[in-house]
Amino acid sequence: MRVLKLAALLLAVQSAQAFACITNETESNNTEGSADGPLCSGTQISATIGSRSDVDWYQFTLPSSGTIDISLSHASNDDFDWFLYEASGSAVASGETSANPEQGSYSAAGGDHFIKVTRYSGTGDYDLTVNFPTGGSGGGGSCTDFGARPGKPTDLTASLVGDTADSCPVLGNQGGVLLMGGGTDVDAAFTNRIAPHIKGGDVVVLRATGTDAYNDYLLNLTGADSVETLIIDSRAKADSDYVDWTIRSAEFVWISGGDQSAYLNAWQGTKVQSAIDSVYQRNGVIGGTSAGNAVQSQYVYDPDGVAGALSEEVVTDFCHQTINISNNFLSTDIMQNLITDTHFYERDRMGRMAVFLAHIGMGKRAIGVSEATSIFFTSDGQGVVDGQYEAYVLATDSQTNFVQTSCGQPVILHDLLRYKLVSGDTFNLSTGASSVSPIRLDVDGRNSGFYYPSNPY
Repeated sequence: MRVLKLAALLLAVQSAQAFACITNETESNNTEGSADGPLCSGTQISATIGSRSDVDWYQFTLPSSGTIDISLSHASNDDFDWFLYEASGSAVASGETSANPEQGSYSAAGGDHFIKVTRYSGTGDYDLTVNFPTGGSGGGGSCTDFGARPGKPTDLTASLVGDTADSCPVLGNQGGVLLMGGGTDVDAAFTNRIAPHIKGGDVVVLRATGTDAYNDYLLNLTGADSVETLIIDSRAKADSDYVDWTIRSAEFVWISGGDQSAYLNAWQGTKVQSAIDSVYQRNGVIGGTSAGNAVQSQYVYDPDGVAGALSEEVVTDFCHQTINISNNFLSTDIMQNLITDTHFYERDRMGRMAVFLAHIGMGKRAIGVSEATSIFFTSDGQGVVDGQYEAYVLATDSQTNFVQTSCGQPVILHDLLRYKLVSGDTFNLSTGASSVSPIRLDVDGRNSGFYYPSNPY
C-alpha cells in the first residue's frame, strides 16, 4: 500500500534534493528558457564554457527567504563571471571581477532563481556551487501528509510505475500550467519546465479512455518518483476516495488528449475537479494536451456530441450549431477570462478561436497552440513557448470592435490583437506584456476569404 515515507516526513527537503540534484550541465542551456536544474544547495556543478559565444544558465528554487552564496572557480588563465536573477527582471547580483573563485552573496526572497555563467576571457572547465537555505515553511510550504492510500475500486483501471510510496518534495512558491497543442508531445516542456518544478515528485495522468503509454515516457523525462495513469470514465469513479487521494498527493497532473466533453461530463462537480485545483493551489503543475489543454481555461469549447466547429462554418453564423461553450471546471487563477484551442495551425482554427473570443466577451483572451508545441505558465502569469511550431494569443483593446455578433448573421470583428509566439517567446497573462509585438486581425464572415490579412498565421 502506498504510504508516506517516514524519511520524507523527517527529511523532506534532503530526500527531494537527493533525487533531483544535477551535478553536470547539459547542453543546450544557453538561454533562461532552457536552464539546467534544479541546482541543489551545496552540490557542485561541473561544466564547460566551450566557445567564445557559450553561455550557461541554471535554475533553482529558494523555499523561503534567505542568503544565496555563489562560488565559481575555473582555470587560472580564464576569467568567468556569474549573474543571479530572480523569476523576472534584470540581474540582482553578480560576480564580475578577476577573482578565482568568483564569489558573492545575496539576501533573497523565496521563489525561483536563475544563474547565468559567462566568459570575460578564455574557455574551458569550471565548477559552480550555490548554497542557500532549504527550510520548508516558506514559498511552497512544507511537505503535506496525505495519509495512507485508500483501497482501489475494483472497476477502476489504474497503472503505476516507479516508487509506490508518496514522495514529499518541498515545492517553490508558484504553481504552473502546461498547455500542449496535441499531436507529438514536446519533450523539452517536460524536461525543462516540469522536472525542475516538481523536484522528483509524483505524476498522475488522467484519461477517460486509452492506455498507460504516458507512464514510462513521463517517468524518464520529468525525473518523477512515480507516474500513475487513471482511467476515469464515470462520475462514480471520479468521486472515489482512491482517485481523490492519488490526484491530491501528486505534484503534476497531466490530462491526456481525448474528448473534453467526456471529461466535463464525468469529472465536473466531482472530487476530480477539486483535487486538480488543489494541486495547483499548493504550487504543483497541472496541464494537458489537446482535450486536456481545452479544459484548463475558465471557458471550455464543449462540442458534447455535435460535429467539431470549423472556422469556415462558424464565421458565417455567430450562433452556429457546432458552437457550445461551457465554463467553470477548474478555478486556476491565471486561466480565468480565457478560452484555449489546440491543433491550431494544422486545422486552421484562427477563425473559430476569434468567434469563441467574441462569445466570451471584450477584455478576454484566447490561446491557440499548434501541434508539437507548448506554452508553460507560472502563477505570476509569465508564459514561455517550447516546441517546433507556434502558439497564438488573441486579445482585445480599445481599438477592437465586435461589429456584428448576432445569431444567424456572419461574424464581423475588427482589430483583434494577434500574437504569434515561437520557441523561447513569452507572454504574460497578468500584465499582457510579450516578447513579440502583435498584428491587427480582422474576421469578416461575409467573404469566402474571411481573414485580413489573408494569412492570419
